[in-house]
Amino acid sequence: MKVYLDNAATTKVDEKVVKEMLPYFAEQYGNASSMHIEGNNAKNALEKARKIIANSLGAKTSEIYFTSGGTESNNWAIKGLFWQHYPKKDHIITTKVEHDATLKTCKWLESQGAKVTYLDVDKEGFIDLKQLENSITSKTILVSIIHGNNEIGTIQDVEAIYKITKGKTLLHLDACQSYTKTELSVKYADLITINSHKIYGPKGVGALYIKDGIEIVPLIHGGGHEKGKRSGTENIPGVIGFAKAVEMANKKEVKKMQELRDYIIKNILENIKNTKLNGPVGDKRLTNNVNISFNDIEGEALGGYLENKDIYVSTGSACMSNTLKSSHVLQAIKLNPLQANSSIRISLSKYTTQKEVDYFLEKLPEIVTKLRRLSPLVK
Repeated sequence: MKVYLDNAATTKVDEKVVKEMLPYFAEQYGNASSMHIEGNNAKNALEKARKIIANSLGAKTSEIYFTSGGTESNNWAIKGLFWQHYPKKDHIITTKVEHDATLKTCKWLESQGAKVTYLDVDKEGFIDLKQLENSITSKTILVSIIHGNNEIGTIQDVEAIYKITKGKTLLHLDACQSYTKTELSVKYADLITINSHKIYGPKGVGALYIKDGIEIVPLIHGGGHEKGKRSGTENIPGVIGFAKAVEMANKKEVKKMQELRDYIIKNILENIKNTKLNGPVGDKRLTNNVNISFNDIEGEALGGYLENKDIYVSTGSACMSNTLKSSHVLQAIKLNPLQANSSIRISLSKYTTQKEVDYFLEKLPEIVTKLRRLSPLVK
């Protein structure tokens, strides 16, 4: 039995999404910028998809700009606003638990003259609202916050955050993990990053919501696509698939994932000693996320043994899996290096079954026991 529990890295593309995309590869393959009927058909399909995604956020269609994915959208939001306002304003606020698409962008901008404040988080990954408020100055360009954390599942209180930032600076949310899984509205943000491949759509397509009236420098220059803000021939099949995935999202699937998430957490914590849940419980946690420290063993080793049983999990963000560094997110919530390196992330999808979860929970204790028996850390 193959058990894929790494859905925070990417999800399987829904068959209905694939079916929706297929005609746009070899039948309706026009360029949306072409002035003939084939181009017009592509343009109409593009705008229909834009409307579906805008409606899902309560946005206007004029506020949705298609990109190549979450990384580009985060880069554009942060760099674009910095270049728009620098040198009059030069300050950015973010957190210590962001995805690398945000953190490395901010680090690079520091070399270009930006001053960046990295907010601390508590043991569950929540920012200190008072620290945020005290960090905003007249030079602050934007606050960029990950809505649902990709590693430990923490869902920030964006309504409370927006109350602090509104009228003082702009708020950008990285909502790649939370989009369609929890409440997300443009009422509480000025810019929002979303993407497709976390919600059963294709890879290589995403969007950035930019509230009407916000001026931002383009990241990519060229033919002036996306109303002159994001050049490059639109990925029509990808956009069509993205919109179909959004259209199909429903609360029943979210509830099912939540029930399996809580079942896994309860089972592991009750049946395997010396374990710790990282991140919050209940509604403040992403519906599909479990992150557990199995003290005294290596998370990499645990992941490898699980893979031998055809069970696929992660030891953190997929974008960081080629390094042996401890997760910066787990460091930020004050785990020591041994605890951080003993952690695995289990992430569910609408396709995850009770049978698959039970198979995982059956194999997990025997692997943990074996690894602890071999560990020099266990006396």
